[in-house]
Amino acid sequence: MGLSDTIKNMLEGGVHFGHLKRNWNPKMEKFVFGRKKNIYIIDLEKTAKKLEEAKDFLRETAKSGGTILFVGTKRQIRPVIKELASSCRMPYVDQKWVGGLLTNFPTIKKRLKRYQDLLQMRESGEFENIPGKEVVRLNREISRMDKKYSGLTSLEDLPDSVIVVDPGRERACVREVAKLSIPLAALIDTDSNPDEIDYPIPGNDDAIRSVKFILSALSEAIKEGQESYQTIQKEAEEAKQKSEDSSEEKSEVLSTDGNQKEENEKKTEAEEQKLKGKYQPEDAGDKDEEGKLKKGKEN
Repeated sequence: MGLSDTIKNMLEGGVHFGHLKRNWNPKMEKFVFGRKKNIYIIDLEKTAKKLEEAKDFLRETAKSGGTILFVGTKRQIRPVIKELASSCRMPYVDQKWVGGLLTNFPTIKKRLKRYQDLLQMRESGEFENIPGKEVVRLNREISRMDKKYSGLTSLEDLPDSVIVVDPGRERACVREVAKLSIPLAALIDTDSNPDEIDYPIPGNDDAIRSVKFILSALSEAIKEGQESYQTIQKEAEEAKQKSEDSSEEKSEVLSTDGNQKEENEKKTEAEEQKLKGKYQPEDAGDKDEEGKLKKGKEN
């Protein structure tokens, strides 16, 4: 997709619409094209450039086997977050950010284990052997944990990168990411501070079509990186298998050479013994003849 096509699609998705003048952050001025009816208009050429930078970074992260966490808790964009994160098999937070999710991850990991165990118990039919009141209590616990952990079951360790929609709303997430120095890519509107973001993408963070366009582009880049990662892994496995096969063949050759050498030595030894046995009678006969001649002379 060319630059002109990208900008055209962004225009159709309303990516260029910013916030009202009273809500803007002066640090976003470098990404603003102008103002119309008291609403700031975002420069889509700069958006397209920043989008490509974020895509390149996320592609490389996925190519190295990294995990990327999607975060966006606005009600209207929850389905988009869930759909696109799931499409590239990445964890996500779409309803509520849990305090300490990243900075206190060992504790959160235990809660995730508890959540997964409860789901497994329910699916396996273990709830049928538990008293009714206890089942009600456990179902309520699962419902509460659904909002916090339903998108995090695949998160086994801290993510290698985070994607955020509207960092102003997700302040807790941004603070934890900054504290742990995890690279952050974010869709930021004209009321955000771009200095807090490693890969800022200026654009409308409220409209569903705008959010979906940006996140779709990022998720496609992630999928490309994942495909490259799988290819690299496959080639590495094939090279390893080839190396092992070569080592086995070499061992077999050495073993064969050793056996051949041993057989040759045995054959040589047998020939020597045969030759020795062939000439022994003649030597013995000579000695007997010499003895007879010596005895005759003495007589």
